[in-house]
Amino acid sequence: MTTDSESRTELRILDAIGADTDLVALDAQAVRTSIELVSHVTTADLAKPTPCADWTLHGLLTHMIAQHYGFAAASRGEGDPGLWKLRRLGDDPAESYRAAAEHVIEAFAEDGVPERKFPLPEFTTAFEFSGAQAVSFHFIDYVVHSWDVARTLGRTVGFDNGLLAAALVVAEAVPGGRARLAPGAAFAPEIAFSGDSTLDHIVAILGRSPNWPH
Repeated sequence: MTTDSESRTELRILDAIGADTDLVALDAQAVRTSIELVSHVTTADLAKPTPCADWTLHGLLTHMIAQHYGFAAASRGEGDPGLWKLRRLGDDPAESYRAAAEHVIEAFAEDGVPERKFPLPEFTTAFEFSGAQAVSFHFIDYVVHSWDVARTLGRTVGFDNGLLAAALVVAEAVPGGRARLAPGAAFAPEIAFSGDSTLDHIVAILGRSPNWPH
């Protein structure tokens, strides 16, 4: 069962980005960008702070890995919350991350994923999400987490204009208000932004300062 609110959110996203937009392909592009960025991580980097409040780079990477495996399991209809548990990062952080990222890319590339139902116990156990909406959640996470990793490492991240246009639509559909203040909320309250960068606009909508760490 899906709530009326969730259905309206999904329709708003799909209508705004266009029915022909391939969310699975965009998600894979975002995740592959994150793989490239994480390939530069060294053991010494793991203790660095990140734009994600209270997370070092080690904590961020273990979260990202857990999310990849969790979303991949959800794409197969598996709703066990234990499948979202944090995993040991391993001696080679970049390789641990790459394996998880490739796993979710392969899972989402299966036929019919956008039409499937996804149990997402980290979001709610009251209902399941459509595949299209679940992929949109994962997509916006990995646009933003790519930015998080890049900022942590002092690197830049480049996405093409089409991907950023779709990501902006998804970011604008993320619920705001008091939900952003709840413990464990995925995103902090929106930050005012007036620049020209679409990526900076996206991260500001989702509670990151485009000028982090300032």
